[in-house]
Amino acid sequence: MSSSQEITRKAKSNLAFALSCLPKERKRDMVTFYAFCRVIDDLADDLDIPLEKRQQGLNAWSHGINHGFDQPDELQAEVMELIDRYSISKQPFLDLISGCESDLQPQRFNTWEDLKNYTYRVASCVGVISTRIFGCTHPDSEKYAVALGHALQLTNILRDVDEDLRNGGRIYLPIDDFTRFQYSEHDLTQRIHDERFTAMMTWQADRAETLYQEALDHLQAEDAKALKAAEAMRKIYHSLLTKMRNDHFHVFTQRYSLSKAKKAAILLATLASR
Repeated sequence: MSSSQEITRKAKSNLAFALSCLPKERKRDMVTFYAFCRVIDDLADDLDIPLEKRQQGLNAWSHGINHGFDQPDELQAEVMELIDRYSISKQPFLDLISGCESDLQPQRFNTWEDLKNYTYRVASCVGVISTRIFGCTHPDSEKYAVALGHALQLTNILRDVDEDLRNGGRIYLPIDDFTRFQYSEHDLTQRIHDERFTAMMTWQADRAETLYQEALDHLQAEDAKALKAAEAMRKIYHSLLTKMRNDHFHVFTQRYSLSKAKKAAILLATLASR
């Protein structure tokens, strides 16, 4: 088993589940890319690794992608082959690393536009790269990927409010939305779940809904087959968002997820669609 396959096997994620939609070779290459994403994300998030080593790890990846690795390990070699095979720009890889690097220190976002700049780097760039591996040809598919990336990451942020607080006191929701709903950061750290909190979360969910629809509006028939894995992701995460909304966002006391049966049903329906 390659290092990419091992990383993907250990990581229980909706993306790994959705890769079942892909032909064998493209699935193999997405496994490589997914393993890269996991390694970069872990360097940003793993508090058991000293901060200096995490920074060094991210710097090494950024320098290697930009200038080449002197002695690449198995995954680094596979990633560079991937870039060459699909003629992928290095910029979204570098933007992704930069976005994850910003998580090394807790940060706050004043506005949705500030947060959107972050979600572009850590999520939309993943989508942009994926469209190349999927074999998309229509220019609107990149717009689809960008909008979907924003939507998926915002859904993650809503789901992980409590986990992020426990993981270094991270708060991703924009400051101006706290002000809008007269709900303070102190209220959040105290896990106060009231009408102000649910209104603020509903506001974010509505924003995500708009982005999911924007992505769907950019889905073109000629790339529909190539984007089935992405469509499975869209449907899984949209269902997750709906589940949180219907339950009034009790994110302080539970971590929302979909059952394997539910995800399998979504995957099968996506595979069966034209």
